This record gives sequence, C-alpha cells and structure tokens, in this order.
Amino acid sequence: MTAFLHDLTTPLANLLPTGPRHTRTTEKLKEIEEKTGQPKVYFFIAFCLLLCGFVFLIGGAKLASDLVSFIYPAYMSFKAIDTANPTDDKQWLTYWVVFGFTSIIESCASFIIGWIPFYFFLKIAFFVWLYHPNFLGAGIIYTQALRPILLPYLGKVEKKTS
Repeated sequence: MTAFLHDLTTPLANLLPTGPRHTRTTEKLKEIEEKTGQPKVYFFIAFCLLLCGFVFLIGGAKLASDLVSFIYPAYMSFKAIDTANPTDDKQWLTYWVVFGFTSIIESCASFIIGWIPFYFFLKIAFFVWLYHPNFLGAGIIYTQALRPILLPYLGKVEKKTS
C-alpha cells in the first residue's frame, strides 16, 4: 500500500508550486510537513479535494462541469493567441465552435438532461476528451459531424449576404 501511495503521489509532488513566486506556499507546506511527519503532497491533495468539494457544494455538478469546460480551454486560447504557431490557434478555435454547438444543444434539450444519470460527470469527461492533447476530440467532432452538416449552408449564406 505504501509503495502504491508513493507511486501515486510522486508525480503530484513534482507539480507542487516552486520558484521565487511560490516561496510562501512552499514554506507553508514544508512547515506542515515537518509538524505532522506526512508528505506535503497529501496536504496538497486534501486542499484540492476541499476546493472541488466547495465548488460542488456552491453550484453543484453543473458549475463544476462548466468550470472544467471553460477555464482550461480559455487559458490555453489566451496562450495560443500569443504564439506564432497556427496549429494551436486552429485547435482552440475548433474547440470553441464545438463548445458553442454543444451549449446550444444542451440548452434546447434541457428537459431531457434531468433524466440522464450522471449527465454532468459524462459532460466533464466529454469536454476533457474534446481538449485533451492526446485525443483532440474537438477536431474529430468538427470534421466528422459539424462540418459536413454546416458546410452546405455556409455557401448559401455567403451568396445571400454578398
């Protein structure tokens, strides 16, 4: 069991804040670690779980799923704007198109959502799949579902507006 916990917490320990901007946080974690004799990563995990629980208590699963589907993609979109690489721009623009389409569908089908068990947990998994670098599901949804449906109508709209 101890080896399992060590293997699980070692990568998390590397994610803990370090550097001159985070010395106060690091010092506080080291102080707690020395007082209790427990690794500081346990307290980091406990803090993250408390934060997630607090978000869940305040807004429920909908707030949690909305935060997961918005905060990280928005952060990465801001970063992508400042890079010269057009690939990340395309990836995040595609994500936001799929996000908007999904939000519209979710609003229109809100009466059905209440009947789907674990809907918001499935939504979180879906949105993580959409933007995770290993999957890039937004590109798949766009090229295989949205683009074939919407492309014929885009040509008609452009002809009418010009």
